Amino acid sequence: MKSLLDPTAHNEIESRINKLSVTSTAIWGKMNVSQMFHHCQFPLKIALKKDHPELKPNIFAKLLFKKSMYNDKPWRKNLPTHSKLKVVEQKDFETEKGELLHLVAEFHNQRDKKEWEPHPIFGKFTNKQWGQLQYKHLDHHLQQFNV
Repeated sequence: MKSLLDPTAHNEIESRINKLSVTSTAIWGKMNVSQMFHHCQFPLKIALKKDHPELKPNIFAKLLFKKSMYNDKPWRKNLPTHSKLKVVEQKDFETEKGELLHLVAEFHNQRDKKEWEPHPIFGKFTNKQWGQLQYKHLDHHLQQFNV
């Protein structure tokens, strides 16, 4: 599994984000590209302990889904999204793209970090698992927009 903490994967993700334009359309799902950029910021903000929606621990999610967050198996299309992580309001493309690229770089710059705060829903992740989770989430949504 690739990791956003790896320089090659980090560069790949940045390149794929930069291939999108305001007119890019999804091949599945309900979000437009600007909403997707905003949605993709949530997991990065959670890892970086920045402002994000308040999420509560969920033992069911932790037991059943945690390993799928960072394993090699791709996520299926149209997975349900936590209600606090849904983006339905319109967003500005350039603003959201810039913020996402900033967060991707900030997360990547933490590649030598040894201890991370627990995820509010899934609990403790290792450095390797955090990097894989971030890559997998971004890859899933970039595939949604065919890049």
